[in-house]
Amino acid sequence: MKIALVRHGQTEENFTGHLQGRQNHLLNDTGRRQCQRLKEKIKDKHFDICYMSPMLRTVETAMILIGDRVVTVPDERLIERDMGELEGHPREEYNAYMFWDYDFNKQDFGVEPIQDLFHRCQEFLDYIVQKHKNESVLIVTHGAPYRALRYLIKKHPLKGKLMDGFIDNCQYEEFEI
Repeated sequence: MKIALVRHGQTEENFTGHLQGRQNHLLNDTGRRQCQRLKEKIKDKHFDICYMSPMLRTVETAMILIGDRVVTVPDERLIERDMGELEGHPREEYNAYMFWDYDFNKQDFGVEPIQDLFHRCQEFLDYIVQKHKNESVLIVTHGAPYRALRYLIKKHPLKGKLMDGFIDNCQYEEFEI
């Protein structure tokens, strides 16, 4: 089975450095150009199905990347991490290392606990592995679920700080599982 992960293109909130969480925003012009560049890079790749977060920025990204050439399925488990009271605030107000510590599982300010994020991503991954065993699946999601899915696919131990670098807008990775 092949899994391809994509983070949505840039939004104005990404550009200005504000936490979006579950706020629903469209891509900005830069984000649309990012998607067009990625579309060109993956145009010869075959996907049997595309799962995406139902949020506007991921749906728009998926539509630019694959249009109607593949069935797209929205899945709530791919929605961005709930940032609670921090949504809309500058990124500097968010201590990523504290909120990405699996053992600490911090949930201050109404931020979705990291273990809850990993649980729903594992549930999603188990589902697609069972349903699409010998297929190629494109997943269009957000930074937090992207990172969680990558850890799960790589079977990384779930302990301590789970920060392996920034996930860029329109980042694309393929995995064989």
